[in-house]
Amino acid sequence: MHDGPLIVQSDKTLLLEVEHERADDCRKAIAPFAELERSPEHVHTYRLTPLGLWNARAAGHDAEQVVDTLLEYSRYAVPHALLVDVAETMARYGRLRLEKHPIHGLVLVSNDRPVLEEVLRAKKVAGMIGERIDDDTVVVHGSERGNLKQALLKLGWPAEDFAGYVDGEAHPIFLDPADWELRPYQREATDSFWHGGSGVVVLPCGAGKTLVGAAAMAEAKATTLILVTNTVSARQWKDELVRRTTLTEDEIGEYSGAVKEIRPVTIATYQVLTTKRKGVYPHLELLDARDWGLIVYDEVHLLPAPIFRMTANLQARRRLGLTATLVREDGREGDVFSLIGPKRYDAPWKDIESQGWIAPADCVEVRVTLPSSERLVYATAEPEERYRLAACTHHKIDVVRSLVAAHPGQPTLVIGQYIEQLDELAAALDAPGIKGETTVKERQRLFAAFRAGEVGLLVVSKVANFSIDLPSAEVAIQVSGSFGSRQEEAQRLGRLLRPKSEGKTAHFYTIVSRDTVDAEFAANRQRFLAEQGYAYRIVDAEDLGRDLGV
Repeated sequence: MHDGPLIVQSDKTLLLEVEHERADDCRKAIAPFAELERSPEHVHTYRLTPLGLWNARAAGHDAEQVVDTLLEYSRYAVPHALLVDVAETMARYGRLRLEKHPIHGLVLVSNDRPVLEEVLRAKKVAGMIGERIDDDTVVVHGSERGNLKQALLKLGWPAEDFAGYVDGEAHPIFLDPADWELRPYQREATDSFWHGGSGVVVLPCGAGKTLVGAAAMAEAKATTLILVTNTVSARQWKDELVRRTTLTEDEIGEYSGAVKEIRPVTIATYQVLTTKRKGVYPHLELLDARDWGLIVYDEVHLLPAPIFRMTANLQARRRLGLTATLVREDGREGDVFSLIGPKRYDAPWKDIESQGWIAPADCVEVRVTLPSSERLVYATAEPEERYRLAACTHHKIDVVRSLVAAHPGQPTLVIGQYIEQLDELAAALDAPGIKGETTVKERQRLFAAFRAGEVGLLVVSKVANFSIDLPSAEVAIQVSGSFGSRQEEAQRLGRLLRPKSEGKTAHFYTIVSRDTVDAEFAANRQRFLAEQGYAYRIVDAEDLGRDLGV
């Protein structure tokens, strides 16, 4: 026994004592291979999973490093069986390899013949493979490269893909750093992706993921398809590429509900690609419209299922996923791993904050009590109605007014899930609102006015969660969300993290109804941010003035 901050248990959970002097070092050391599960005040719970260990292996960490980390930080003796399991799990990655054969094309090769025999007998693999070349090599149908990787991951034998990529149609793309340069971590992220071939870069919102995408395009110097969450995001990507690279507006096409342009660099929305008519996806032909050399997936954690299916067919193209969090509420992280690629780079939010690249943030949960009349309605409501009732209590409107008044002159976003609630707030605050039915032109106008300081307060729905560049925002007030979505919490805080003048701190408020499912969902939403080192203060709505010092 020694005085470490970590307790390693035989059920593969890791308990981290938050107040220990070595807790921050330990959190950084285990982050590449352990997944945060719970984060109350004093002890955070992590878990070792096969996917986490395989991600670490793909990123260049070996079992010896993982074992050494556990031994270094553990307070008690680490269970021997767990150490053996870590080593054996990580050793599963790479025993099967996809390679290019000079005669037979795509082949599956193994350095462990029993493993190859095992997977070849699996029903999931049947139909994806062809003739046996020798004891250790079997032909793979070229169109099944992605599907086979998915199947092998589910069988517990993730294949390492060395089959390479087609170069795609060449197109000159260079960075144009007239008055800027890549930050060190952006360069590291780009290099890690490029040397790895394909995969995911994880950076906090406001840390410049678009610039990593631009730098990857400059490495590829090839036609590029960029997939984004919405039309506003597509136009922001275009503006940024014109500003930061040698690309001109004429070289960049938009493929959305409104416009269908195919250019050497084409930016398409997930929504248009997943539009289904008479059982087919008519716009997937975009994938064959050009000989793409690079596919960029913005907000890769939001990929819709049809995009996974199409990505299975894009394995010969380099693929870059960009995201602030690999958390997927549908549990399909394994599909991201097998079809886009493993995590190639992940920078802890607090590290980038300490270097001054993103703003520090003060996270506060404001708890309100439902009035007795609303409490009775809540108690007798059907379970599926309870969250809406708790989240939309009128008591929150008064709290929002107080918080807005507490930050005069600071650009503020009020964010919520329910349109009726947002309409009420917009009217009460005399502020413009942005929601799904707001036209793209009007959204762009309001966002531009907010960036220019002409509008200081916006009420926004979840359409502003993703890929919206609002660097001037200093305060966000969250009144409701997508139930317990951790990824949404990360995105909403991310709206505030662009560096502020004079090193100002950003303020992120979440208003929560106590003793309801609203509070339960809030606790789940905060888990991801706790992993990044952000702690929520809890204050009572009745004591706002005193507790916030306003």
